[in-house]
Amino acid sequence: MRKLELLAPAKDLKCGIAAIDCGADAVYIGAARFGARQAVGNSIDDINELCEYAHKFGCKVYVTVNTIIYDNELEDTQKLLNELGRIGVDAILVQDMGITKLQLPQDVDLHASTQTDNRSAEKVEWLARHNFDRVVLARELSLEEIRIIHQRVPQTELEVFVHGALCVSYSGVCYASEYCFGRSANRGACAQFCRMKFDLTDKDGNEIINQAHLLSLKDMCRIDSLELLADAGVTSFKIEGRLKDINYVRNVTAAYSNQLNEIISRRGSEYKRASSGVCDIRFTPNLNKTFNRGFTDYFLNGRTSDLASFYTPKAMGEYVGKVKEIRGNSFNVAGTTSFANGDGLCFINSNNELEGFRINRAEGNRLFPLRMPRGLRKGIALYRNSDQLFEKELNGDNVQRKLGIRINIKASAEGLYIEVKTCDEKLRINLQKDISLEKAQKSQIDNIKRQISKFGNTIFTVEDVIVEPTDFPWFIPNSILTEIRRQVADELMNKLSENHIDIQTKDHALHIQTKDHALQFPDKGKGSFHSISSYQQPYMYNIANRLAHSFYEQEGMSDITPAFEIKKPSSPLVMQCRYCLRHELGQCKKIHKQSGLLKEPLHLRLADGRTFRLEFDCKKCQMNIYADE
Repeated sequence: MRKLELLAPAKDLKCGIAAIDCGADAVYIGAARFGARQAVGNSIDDINELCEYAHKFGCKVYVTVNTIIYDNELEDTQKLLNELGRIGVDAILVQDMGITKLQLPQDVDLHASTQTDNRSAEKVEWLARHNFDRVVLARELSLEEIRIIHQRVPQTELEVFVHGALCVSYSGVCYASEYCFGRSANRGACAQFCRMKFDLTDKDGNEIINQAHLLSLKDMCRIDSLELLADAGVTSFKIEGRLKDINYVRNVTAAYSNQLNEIISRRGSEYKRASSGVCDIRFTPNLNKTFNRGFTDYFLNGRTSDLASFYTPKAMGEYVGKVKEIRGNSFNVAGTTSFANGDGLCFINSNNELEGFRINRAEGNRLFPLRMPRGLRKGIALYRNSDQLFEKELNGDNVQRKLGIRINIKASAEGLYIEVKTCDEKLRINLQKDISLEKAQKSQIDNIKRQISKFGNTIFTVEDVIVEPTDFPWFIPNSILTEIRRQVADELMNKLSENHIDIQTKDHALHIQTKDHALQFPDKGKGSFHSISSYQQPYMYNIANRLAHSFYEQEGMSDITPAFEIKKPSSPLVMQCRYCLRHELGQCKKIHKQSGLLKEPLHLRLADGRTFRLEFDCKKCQMNIYADE
């Protein structure tokens, strides 16, 4: 039976706890430094507290150390790894191969971040040979490509993104932000070049498209493909969003957790959840009501069009109807949608730009904006990107995660024997009460079950109580049952704390042992460096420190080039994409061979006049973007 893991983002401690409460089996979070989301870092104390909470439910905590590291940062990186090992995190996510030559805590797994650009079975196999326990696959891979990777490297866990924002470039090989703004995506400081407006021009300088978000993709949503992904060999389903707020985390995590539970309810002999506990979610998740740019399953089922969101890089939200009538300072919406005071609405205006406004007062379908938008016209489609009632529902105290337990009470005239175990049987305690029991005048079984099940605000919920013998003849005072219940709760909590302490102290405290990351010199062919070393530019290996240099030197690389961030090349390749603008515009050469094709080379032009040449590698079905100088 294979475990399936729902992996949720944690901007901070509160988001991490919310994700666990809503059904996450694991969370990923950034430390104070060296995470690919520089804007969100967390203290060791907060990560430790998250670990303590997560481990109570068998959930895991992964920490992102997935930037490239400079030489003067290696010492601090080692200190961070030591601290993460000490507090008992379950894994670290890594981009920089130099980290594999540092001292890694023995019992902390090593995950290859999506920043390592994992798009082939050869790459995954190579990473596995270097003791990576899990590989986060490129978002661009199809279901069939994922299946092939799993078949080639079945012992390596595969993690895939299933929801959230999409980078247009293969992760780890995007240099546009660094080139244009001095903000490196590989250092966690991406300025979101791909969300900007561009003109598209042809070889003669003719403007084909004026100022549109040509590289801004819709958001990924694969909630309907989880079962297919599991069958293809995926272990972990990852939600993007370490910059997202707590309500995004609650809503999306709950939606995907419900979907996984539905799959497992049908296929429980094949799959099970990777963590324990039961989540009581008292709101109805709705992915359309949470930040999104429209949805796509990306390349999961092959190449399709309609991947981009040309009009806006912002969230449009859910469609709510069309403007039926405008009258003075109000308007009417056709349809059956209910509105509330404070809702945020938006529409695409005549300039093909997103225009938003807030409802001051709602009287049924007649809406009174705080200020009437200039571009609003009869017949325009409206979208709601802020639903006040739904946000209020998400903000309420309406989520709880508990561990199910089973209690067996055996009695005799000499006393009571109580056996308690969690439903997953990972925890077990035994209690004995040496007390004299009196005969009862009538059956006490129902009262015993009722009283012993009152675990109130603890993290435990009683799934079953067995009282023996079946003709239970004795009377047990409620005070004794209350005492037993409190003792059970205390001992179970102590057991859970001991489990976390064991994780913290096991080979970490004073004698950090390293995994066997002794580098080998594989032969050319399967799983070797030579089978995956195919980058167009040598700086794409992102070698930023002496340990990474040594790593690739031992791999047999002869021409080692510093990372883009250290030595900026001229007219560089700044993005490599599976997304193809020609295909998105209906001008793919493979499809339209005779007419209507655009004259190459095509260029993207920013508002400040800087231009970028597009190269279409049709053999690889790939678009490369070069900076003009």
